[in-house]
Amino acid sequence: MLKAKIISTGSYLPQRRLTNSALERMVDTSDEWITERTGIKERRIISDEQVTSDIAYEASIVALERAGVAAESLELIVLATISGDMPIPATACFLQKKLGAKNAAAFDINAACSGFIYGLSLVSAYVQSGMYKRILLVGTEALSRFTDWEDRNTCVLFGDGAGAVVVEASDYGQCDSGILSVDIHSDGSMSDILNLPGGGSKFPASNDTINNRLHFIKMKGNETFKVAVRTLERLVVDALEKNNLKVSDIALLIPHQANSRIITATANRVGLPMERVMVNLDRCGNTSAASIPIALDEAVTAGRIKQGDYVLLEAFGGGLTWASALLKW
Repeated sequence: MLKAKIISTGSYLPQRRLTNSALERMVDTSDEWITERTGIKERRIISDEQVTSDIAYEASIVALERAGVAAESLELIVLATISGDMPIPATACFLQKKLGAKNAAAFDINAACSGFIYGLSLVSAYVQSGMYKRILLVGTEALSRFTDWEDRNTCVLFGDGAGAVVVEASDYGQCDSGILSVDIHSDGSMSDILNLPGGGSKFPASNDTINNRLHFIKMKGNETFKVAVRTLERLVVDALEKNNLKVSDIALLIPHQANSRIITATANRVGLPMERVMVNLDRCGNTSAASIPIALDEAVTAGRIKQGDYVLLEAFGGGLTWASALLKW
């Protein structure tokens, strides 16, 4: 039997920093208000010349170089995003071209902030089936292009960035590390809590959709917070039970970086000390599908994950979607 294993990570953050102090000059807000309610101090914004696939490329080449593999050896590219270059074709195809990964199939997935873990479920299944043995999985977002900079409730939240991992097949008998389990869920009845209404078949681009600002991210913050805390606690408990582990076995929890209060509340409810929780929200903001792979790469680079460690990933996003993945490093 084959098991999927992450053999390398990479990430990229745009150079431009948008601080809370700068936002104070754009909308009616304050550094104190933003920090207290979200934990965010700054976020990264892509340059005018960059697009989503560009930052995906930067993260991908780091992951490929660390893995010591050539782009031509990739068999599949899976890219998670809600802010792609264009509606058609898939942003993964633009990335494939930029990498020169001529032998890889490529497609996008949209599960909002849960997108990277949804991607892990796919690549793990592909590997276990024997269909692919070397896959590039990327989470990348340019949310600043879809942020309403006049909406003080949402413009303080989002940032741009990309993270990537190379996943390869390993033999169960030779290696006990890898992706141990992935659980994905959704509930479309709550799709109105977090969405981007304009640009699809329901509200195609028109003067009315532009005037009504439908091409920007909309969120009901209070409802999102309540559902997220309950859901993320359940994800952690279920993942541990499924793998016969205790909270004390988890070396590091890497949650989606959406809100510091959600992260802290989840850790407290499952009894996990914050020193075993990865947090980069203060520097990156909410980067949706890119959030977890960026945080994972930072944790690996900083030496916070060691061989044999159990690492738990969990996310919650528009759809609504939620997901978890347990890794043994």
